[in-house]
Amino acid sequence: MQDPIDNPGRTRWWRFAAMMVPATAAVGAILFGMQSGAIASDITVSGQTFKIGAERLEGDGFKQYGGIVKEKNGKVHPIALSEISSAELYKLCQSVRADLPGLPVVLTINAGDKDPATAKDLLIAMDSLEGNATFTNIKIGRDATDLNPTAQAGSFGQNSEHVTVLGLRQVSRYTTAATFNLTGLRLKVNVGDAAKDKECF
Repeated sequence: MQDPIDNPGRTRWWRFAAMMVPATAAVGAILFGMQSGAIASDITVSGQTFKIGAERLEGDGFKQYGGIVKEKNGKVHPIALSEISSAELYKLCQSVRADLPGLPVVLTINAGDKDPATAKDLLIAMDSLEGNATFTNIKIGRDATDLNPTAQAGSFGQNSEHVTVLGLRQVSRYTTAATFNLTGLRLKVNVGDAAKDKECF
């Protein structure tokens, strides 16, 4: 799991993803569970994604497995679910487009510029994730139900004691946390020309 050329001891996210290619059968099991409704979701999502960026994420108790989210109209979205027991996010950015007819609107939230934003029992349902990641004591290919009993039996899961992600870029469907402390919170509704280039990435 090392990247000996670029940064010894650091796992680049794309390299980590490439190592998961042999798990096609397990991923297929996840997708079958989604299609059959075996992976349940108790949260109804809006159907709109939002972006989360951070200069750095430090997380203890990392788990990841597949799942689904549903809109009120019944539309289903396959997603990756990540759980982090305790997380610190440095220079956190969150943005969502809320355009009106003929009027661009972007809502932004920024925090953690000095002291990091912190979260406990963080759960993230995401469409995509980018960044340079380092995992400590990672275990890949676990049965997802050993990580979360509500997951689909036989489906693919992985976990690590600690994860560091540099240059985090994430497109999410929803996020929940037991506590979420946003230090130095700044919320802004950017309208019209002011909305240009205001998304996190």
